[in-house]
Amino acid sequence: MMKLEDYRVVFVAVGLIGVLLFASPVLSLVVRLPGGERFSELWVLGPGHMASDYPFNVSKGGNYLVYLGVGNHLGSSMYYGVEVKFRNASDPLPDNTVPSSSPVLYEYRVFLSDSQVWEGNLTFSFSDVVFDGNRCSVGEVRVNNIGFHLGKVTVWDNENSGFYYQLFVELWLFNETENSLSYNGRHVSLWLNMILPA
Repeated sequence: MMKLEDYRVVFVAVGLIGVLLFASPVLSLVVRLPGGERFSELWVLGPGHMASDYPFNVSKGGNYLVYLGVGNHLGSSMYYGVEVKFRNASDPLPDNTVPSSSPVLYEYRVFLSDSQVWEGNLTFSFSDVVFDGNRCSVGEVRVNNIGFHLGKVTVWDNENSGFYYQLFVELWLFNETENSLSYNGRHVSLWLNMILPA
């Protein structure tokens, strides 16, 4: 049989657990527990705002649309640079530590709070496209209605049957130590097959 003193210990224990349960929402505002992985997201979506129907067969005079997105999950506010670049099949791509040496065609600058997401549209078109035997030259690309002279030449890819180019996007983050944007190691890309207009 339990004595009154034994019941008192049980009541105190249950009372403390109840207080902690009721106070936990307030405590979460004051006490920061270690979170999960800290990261930034970068994505590209097709014209229907889905991960499908990306432009692939492109031609001179066509207008193309995709959506770029960035998500901040770093635990604090962050300033981002989103750089759009263009390459032929032989130009180097960025890797996890070194950005591409291709020139920046267009750049978005975005400030995001923790857990905030940004999305923007990216339109592009091509002009001064010349086919000469097994070579294709793209003289100009327009990104968000701003023209850039390229003179990018690629050769026919026998294995994949096409003239391949790549539109790609690199993610840059503000580095407080260097007081400038630094390449984040993240990039997304679209393979494009240049074809004759229909």
